[in-house]
Amino acid sequence: MSDGGLVGIVLVSHSAEVAASVAELAKRLAAGGAAVPVASAGGTEGGGIGTSAELVAASAAAVDRGAGVALLTDLGSAVLTVKALLAEGDELPPGSRLVDAPFLEGAVAAVVTAATGADLDAVEAAAVEAYTYRKV
Repeated sequence: MSDGGLVGIVLVSHSAEVAASVAELAKRLAAGGAAVPVASAGGTEGGGIGTSAELVAASAAAVDRGAGVALLTDLGSAVLTVKALLAEGDELPPGSRLVDAPFLEGAVAAVVTAATGADLDAVEAAAVEAYTYRKV
């Protein structure tokens, strides 16, 4: 599936500010690697709290480089929105995948791993592994 491009990452949150902040943090922490295409899809088109299928689809298209797109979500309806887009089959770029990972830690792990040129499977595995990060 990859044409040599990097895996794209979309962060889907109920809040535009949360999605943008997590995206910025993840990109800064991966600053030593390649510039990973990361987009935030937060809130609704009108700037409210919620999720928007249109914003998610546009963000996925914007980060698609042919190596797949990892979509990380925060809460319930964000998950449902991504699942609905994936079920439709043609709303998201080929190789798009919902990644079951913690939003912040998973996003950082995904972006840092993608910056190494890793494939979608490795990016997903790194994000999922973030569930095991212990703080004590």
